[in-house]
Amino acid sequence: MKKIYIVLAMLAVSVTACKKDFIDLVPEDSYTDANFYKTADQFKQAVVAAYAPLRDVLLNDYFTSEMHSDNTIYQPYPSNRGTAYLYREQISDFTNTPTNDYANAVWQHCYTGVSRTNIVIERLASSTIDAAVKAPIDGEAKFLRAFYYFKLVRLYGGVPLFLKEVKGTDDAFKNRASVDEVYTQIIADAKDAINELPVPKFPQSGAATKGSATMLLAEVYATQKKWSDAETLLTTLAGMGYGLNANYADAFSPTNKNSKESLFEVQYLNGTVLGTTPNPLTFHFLPRSTNTTIVLGININNSSTGGWNTPSQDLISSYEANDKRLDASIGIVEGAYNASDLFVYSANKSVLNYTPAAGKVGVPYIKKYVHAPLTTTLGSNDNFPIYRYSDALLLLAEAQNEQGKSPLTALNLVRARAGLPATAGTGQTSLRDIIAHERRVELAFENHRWNDLVRTGKAIDVVNAFGAALRTKVNYLAPNAYMLTQNKLLFPIPQYEVELNPSGMIQNPGY
Repeated sequence: MKKIYIVLAMLAVSVTACKKDFIDLVPEDSYTDANFYKTADQFKQAVVAAYAPLRDVLLNDYFTSEMHSDNTIYQPYPSNRGTAYLYREQISDFTNTPTNDYANAVWQHCYTGVSRTNIVIERLASSTIDAAVKAPIDGEAKFLRAFYYFKLVRLYGGVPLFLKEVKGTDDAFKNRASVDEVYTQIIADAKDAINELPVPKFPQSGAATKGSATMLLAEVYATQKKWSDAETLLTTLAGMGYGLNANYADAFSPTNKNSKESLFEVQYLNGTVLGTTPNPLTFHFLPRSTNTTIVLGININNSSTGGWNTPSQDLISSYEANDKRLDASIGIVEGAYNASDLFVYSANKSVLNYTPAAGKVGVPYIKKYVHAPLTTTLGSNDNFPIYRYSDALLLLAEAQNEQGKSPLTALNLVRARAGLPATAGTGQTSLRDIIAHERRVELAFENHRWNDLVRTGKAIDVVNAFGAALRTKVNYLAPNAYMLTQNKLLFPIPQYEVELNPSGMIQNPGY
């Protein structure tokens, strides 16, 4: 982040050093930093720019969440040992270092988002726009700033708190704040967002709402073990109009975007028209191949981008019999590997009771984000869910159980939609495990698993047991893979940040 700030500061100094009568490169009808932040529409455009880094975060986030857990693995690529592949494999294997570009990218993109929200928040406060118009704009910006910092603090621990627009090099260097200080700011921003944002109107536009901010703050409280506060917030969501869709798969269908089940999702739009941004993640989650037509309906060559986030057999086996979510979430592509370690697809099959055909291999893939027809080779029309109402229900069940209350109403609403009977579990300890499992299968591939494991204190035991079992089935793991320790519950601070500020950016222990 400091690299960006230093460049921006140098540009600002060089611009102000030029006399106006020397050269004027800006047409009088063009927007500049000085004349842009004036109207409500301009501030709304600036907020849209603050949403944009969410897409960049998602391009790397599945490595630091699903693949950094027992939910997914990667397809090995022994014929290509390039740095890009090694870095991504190392995150999954828990062997990543402070120079890992793919882990560091989450830091970088989150701080890009923070920088953009800071500009909106600070300049909006001093603008002459009507207070009623200001409020939802400020609320969106503060929701986003809280979201970016929440992701950062959970992955890295205490991080620098930038809360003002960076206007010079002196503003670009901050020491790490404490974890408590970061959470204090997250809570303050989320509370402001709840007060300033409107309740949702369905179908929603995709912008953050009061429900989005409520869910964010509830998850923050759950992370801090403030169960009563989390419960209070979560019980307000039904009154805002949120609810479960009739079918689990409906939550991910491009024809049902921003539905009553959606609390917040990252927006994508398939097409070739200027301004549309397709979702490329679908291609990442399929086996590497020169032709994926059998699954996608059009010929996509994902030989350089695919092979990641493959559902683990451990996850597949954990689904209960007759759970509708299994077939809605996971498919099997059948085929064989060629001499270049690329997969030649021959059939698209159901995961239910799958047995490979003679001479073929079945590779699981994430099905919940595959929807035909695709109209461009750049990506799909699928939004990516950040918060869903079922997530809120299961977090409510957890909060209630941790307080010794019955979680069964909220828990069984989710199970009923999945076609499962009401849980027969009793006792806080038993229900704690049931709720954790329910979150695993309900929210699979939505980037919650790693944070859930850390929050519930299960990460070390679960990941190490998963790694030990995986080692008996595959031959490509490094000797030190899946050796999770307390220190590795946090990612390392990017090395370039430490080198730029060695006295104030102390590296996390173990790195």
